[in-house]
Amino acid sequence: MVSESASAATDAGGRGLPSVHAFQVDLRGIVDLLSHHLYSSPRVFVRELLQNAVDAITARRAVDPGSPAVVRILADGARVQVRDSGIGLTEDEVHRFLATIGRSSKRGALGGGAESVLELGRGDFLGRFGIGLLACFVVADEICVVTKSAVDADAPAVEWRGAADGHYDIRILAPDESPAEPGTIVTLKPRHGQEFWFQATRVVELARDFGSLLPYETVLEDEAGYTYRITETPPVWDREYPSPGTRFEALAAYCQDTLGFAPLDLIELNIPLLGIKGAAYILPTAATTSEQGGHRVHIKGMLLTDQARGLLPDWAFFARCVIDTDALRPTASREALYEDDRLAAVREALGNRVRDWLAGLAATDPPRLNRLLAVHYLGVKALARFDDDLFALTLPWLPFETTAGRLPLTAFADQHRVIHLTAGDEEFQQVSQIAAAVGLGVVNGGYTYDADLVRKLPRALPGVTVLDLDPETIAAHLDTVDTAEEAAAGPLLATARRVLDALDCDVALRAYHPVTIPALLLDGREARHERARADAEAEAAADGDDLWAGILGALRTVGPRARLVLNHRSPLIQGLVELEDAELAATGIEAVYGQALLLSKRPIRSSESALLNRAFLGLLGFAVGRRQEPETEEED
Repeated sequence: MVSESASAATDAGGRGLPSVHAFQVDLRGIVDLLSHHLYSSPRVFVRELLQNAVDAITARRAVDPGSPAVVRILADGARVQVRDSGIGLTEDEVHRFLATIGRSSKRGALGGGAESVLELGRGDFLGRFGIGLLACFVVADEICVVTKSAVDADAPAVEWRGAADGHYDIRILAPDESPAEPGTIVTLKPRHGQEFWFQATRVVELARDFGSLLPYETVLEDEAGYTYRITETPPVWDREYPSPGTRFEALAAYCQDTLGFAPLDLIELNIPLLGIKGAAYILPTAATTSEQGGHRVHIKGMLLTDQARGLLPDWAFFARCVIDTDALRPTASREALYEDDRLAAVREALGNRVRDWLAGLAATDPPRLNRLLAVHYLGVKALARFDDDLFALTLPWLPFETTAGRLPLTAFADQHRVIHLTAGDEEFQQVSQIAAAVGLGVVNGGYTYDADLVRKLPRALPGVTVLDLDPETIAAHLDTVDTAEEAAAGPLLATARRVLDALDCDVALRAYHPVTIPALLLDGREARHERARADAEAEAAADGDDLWAGILGALRTVGPRARLVLNHRSPLIQGLVELEDAELAATGIEAVYGQALLLSKRPIRSSESALLNRAFLGLLGFAVGRRQEPETEEED
């Protein structure tokens, strides 16, 4: 398309006025941009043809509600032809709308004729950007459009042929060449190498994928004359069913057909204020927050994408939606949702619908909710963090790991009015068996969202207290040892202090159950922080980073250290107390510490790894009668 420019001009004073030019457009470059950067696949040409046909019918029905509404597609491998019973175009409209890139006939009234019909506004049409027909150049070198206006009965039919190199021809058709009825016929022939997209089976697949929910009857005929029905209207959620059960089965079957899985449950989505209809399907297997795509979105019946993201709040990652709406805006490629206030409003509304559904199950159908939580408790916990009402409703079914097993907080609070919360799984593993034995109620705060929810518990259950677990709390619940017995264990305790001092660990003797646990490693938050700081300091010093090592050294604190609590009731500890071999006792203490360390599931430092190895080899040496001697450097 070649630009036009105004000739040079001067004003009354003889000074030159700026000349006006139009941009030149390289259509081949535009087509290359569309095919490689805007559209994800050539398959979109079917969508653009269907879109133009549906918009043309919508425009005609605005002035003649009783006009025919049908789209017919012919695909035989050598061509794809789409015929609609829409409003058609006059010769003048063909020049303006088919030959001007970026001008859409759906943008509002521009004058007379068919344009006056388009005062319906952009919201009544699928296409908005004026580039849709160009998508056809991705698979064809020429587009042929034959159109006859339904508004201007005296206007002759027009044939428009546009080529990918940027030129077009217009021919006024004689009466014997004109279509019998108003409407438009678009014909494409495949470019070399694009024949695959023109096969009837492929076009049927694409047409059904994009257009199954379109409001007007759409059929396809292949080269053998066989007719395929494209549209499945009304949509499955708008049909009448004999019972709620058969409706549920139909919606679930639709999920299997379109999304590829049998849903665990489903939520009907009918929000007239936002023009949304459809369903949210609950995944049958556990999902994560990173898996939030896969929503199938139709705009006025036309498929926009089957991989929409951001349609639901992040916490609702356990659901996949299929919706039809007129509230959302597509991007220019019409393959994704435009992130704006409309999408934010839809996301909030859909999130509220899911929340209300969950609250309704908690109040009226607990077994159904229990089935959901068995798979998707994490998503519900995420929502319950911010919703006190839902938290209270789902408390009897939300599972938590406790010293009494995995059970809801309501059941656990019946047993313990004071609940202790660990900072993480490592701390819980250290104390769970001992806490259970002494009757201390502890909840594992290491799982996602659990700590936040446990701290909210007093709001829902007045009289319940939640405290962060402290090692001193555990120690205070352990039985003390008789003075005489502790004196008898003095040599062993002295040996243990000597062995473990280098590991920043103190030693204590207590009596507790179960007796199968010979020692408990109590490691508070402050001790863990100091150990991490010391490890980082040592690593910096080894790397020669004196500055960073000095900074970490200045942060050194003097606080409580980790503590190895030996169980006086344990037969193993009793044996070590009675042992006269000091070296074997030291090796035994190293082994007991290693076992308690492994039980705590905390990360093992290199010095602790060396201790574990030394203890294992030492005990093995004692077992076979050959003690491991410490290595000495050979003299030169």
